[in-house]
Amino acid sequence: MAGRRTSRVQSLAGIGVDRMGALAAKKEESTVAAPEAGQKHDKPLRLENLDTDVPPHPVAVEATAKAISNKEDNSYLPFIGQLGLRNAASAHVSRMAGGVQYSGEENCCITAGGLSGVLNTLFATVEPGEGVLLTDPTYIGLINRVKLAGAIPVLFPTEFRPGDVWRFLREKLLSFLESKEREGVKVTTLLLSSPVLPSGLYLEKEDWQAVADVCISRDLVLIYDAAFERLLFDGRPVVHPASFPGMQQRTITVGSASKELRLIGWRVGWIVGPKWVISDIQLVGMANVVVPVGIAQKAAQAALEHPDSSQDCGDFTKELQARRDLLMEELKGLPAGIPAGSWSFVLRVENGKEASAALIQEGMYVTPMTGWGSEGDSFIRFVYSNEPCDRLKGIGEKVKRALQR
Repeated sequence: MAGRRTSRVQSLAGIGVDRMGALAAKKEESTVAAPEAGQKHDKPLRLENLDTDVPPHPVAVEATAKAISNKEDNSYLPFIGQLGLRNAASAHVSRMAGGVQYSGEENCCITAGGLSGVLNTLFATVEPGEGVLLTDPTYIGLINRVKLAGAIPVLFPTEFRPGDVWRFLREKLLSFLESKEREGVKVTTLLLSSPVLPSGLYLEKEDWQAVADVCISRDLVLIYDAAFERLLFDGRPVVHPASFPGMQQRTITVGSASKELRLIGWRVGWIVGPKWVISDIQLVGMANVVVPVGIAQKAAQAALEHPDSSQDCGDFTKELQARRDLLMEELKGLPAGIPAGSWSFVLRVENGKEASAALIQEGMYVTPMTGWGSEGDSFIRFVYSNEPCDRLKGIGEKVKRALQR
């Protein structure tokens, strides 16, 4: 028994971001330690992880400082999350879903980040051996969580169009599900987001209608990862799947304070959904991580409820779009998929690991996507949330020089 690795663990794969982040941090430390090498151009470009250099709204920082000395916030209770934040999260999802009414008391629980919410929801809704559909490519952290719940990741291909946005193949969704059923995989749940990590794929209204049609006709559950929901470029509107007729009772929204609110280190997320499933998700949460500390919950509530919360998110989106536009211009001619939102994109290469290693030689740290889908080895992911435009200028020449190696 000693030293045995369980089959559950053996099915998981590393995400790569942690390794690249450690390499980049080590390079940063050496740059600081050696002043003579500390010129601006020697500082590595941190394009490997989802941190951001744009700070959260001041109201969240103020709420955090105030909560530190508040006895009520230094508490385990309530295990399902503070009612104030549950109300704020429910109201937020109601707005995004076009007026669908959710209650903080009946339809919401708080989690330690969005991915914790995804895992809790999978445990509460999916039986071992059932299939969970995700887009291909997708973040390997989501694939790992499906496996951890004992389910089978079923990767639905999306169309990569170099120099253009990705496309969701809505016309093939039903036949794809039917083909998997013939192969013996019963898909009971869809785990989707828009925009998608890492490609920035955006699901249009017609795409979500196709999703709604198959969910209703085949009695499927939709877990909607809404982490990047409002971070959309070129005027694209938020389209929430629960807003479609027949979808409110089968859509479970998992939100996060890490992306739109930039409260990454606070580790706060929320799950909003129909009453029939929330109590089970709450049970799983109490057996798993319970909830974030009250200090962090107060900050997320303050950021969601502040009158200029939407404007703050809009300003952040404009900054991200400016970075995206610059990068797409810099990389013109290379096979990059244009992200319609979020803060990352992917570039097709011959070998992801080799390309990543070559980019390190040019001072850029990007993540190879091994395991991030059926063709993960053929892509590398660039994250542009942590580097401003002035640091990104000239990146095209460096990337081309590295790939020529």
